[in-house]
Amino acid sequence: MNLSFPFRPKLFDTLKNYSRDDFTSDLIAGITVGVVALPLAMAFAIASGVPPQAGIFTAVIAGFIISGLGGTKVAIGGPTGAFIVILYGIAAKYGLANLAICTVMAGFLLVLMGAARLGTMIKYIPYPVTMGFTSGIAVLIFSTQIKDFFGLRVDKLPSDFFEKMKALLAHAGSFSWPTLLLAAASLALIRFWPASWQRRVPGSIVALVLGTAAVALFSIHVETIGSRFGGIPEGLPAFQLPSLSWQNIHHLFQPSLTIALLAAIESLLCAVVADGMIDDRHDSNQELIAQGLANIVSPLFGGIAATGAIARTATNVKSGARSPVAGMSHALTLLIIILIAAPLAKFIPLAALSAVLVTVAVRMGEWHNFLRLPK
Repeated sequence: MNLSFPFRPKLFDTLKNYSRDDFTSDLIAGITVGVVALPLAMAFAIASGVPPQAGIFTAVIAGFIISGLGGTKVAIGGPTGAFIVILYGIAAKYGLANLAICTVMAGFLLVLMGAARLGTMIKYIPYPVTMGFTSGIAVLIFSTQIKDFFGLRVDKLPSDFFEKMKALLAHAGSFSWPTLLLAAASLALIRFWPASWQRRVPGSIVALVLGTAAVALFSIHVETIGSRFGGIPEGLPAFQLPSLSWQNIHHLFQPSLTIALLAAIESLLCAVVADGMIDDRHDSNQELIAQGLANIVSPLFGGIAATGAIARTATNVKSGARSPVAGMSHALTLLIIILIAAPLAKFIPLAALSAVLVTVAVRMGEWHNFLRLPK
């Protein structure tokens, strides 16, 4: 196997003839995607079994690294729905400290994959496999949101799907009317928000702001980020190196490989989508190296696993992005938000975040393609 490090980020090429107009377009796109990413980052983190700030830290740190060092012009990196089930299962089985170690190990595996030029191999994965994989994850994401959507009183849900459904059914009678009504209203608002307004003000942000205002002003008795997690700290956490041992590394290799493979597949699928939208050609091996570096650094500052985010990438392109500067601006936008507005996050209702993830699950599943496949 020929190992080499073809370190040539797309950023280097795009900055050669970079203009003020390009920067303005990238800045506007970055701010737009940053606003869109805020509720998703928190929701993905909570569903993965970690505090909401872990998702924001990931979007800031990993998002900046992936855009700055990646092999695509307009792809956006950060926490994604595809990781929810895997990260939740690893956290439940091995603990949060070992989840961080798994992510760092996965990062090193991704760097090695890029150095070995394995990025081109991803294109040979059959479409029915990726379609079934994506739709399966959508079902699992939906199942993780039933508790917060209905306000069920369940202390700890099992990571296994069938055991989880049994536990949810057993506690079905403990639902909360205020939580259910708030979640349903948020879901309806996101679902029926006019498409012409979506580009300027995303429906998920409107639902989050209105839901938070309702809870803060009318003292609605629903679970919030403050009641479950105590709020979100202002600023990024300090650097923290996880304790490594050979026994730990050997024990955690399998879940680390799972994270690495998922990150590789989703990031390169995202790169292909981005290429189609802007008529460009990505560097798959450089993208894997950037994904690896992002996943090495992110857990050291309280983050979780990251990869390319297809929906946010599409938003980035539609908002006028021209270079990786847009993705870096998206990360800095999120950093500014947590520095300024972190104290307000404690009022955010989990029901509204649940509605955001239910919408993600419904849109993520490629249900219509199941009828097309036999043809």
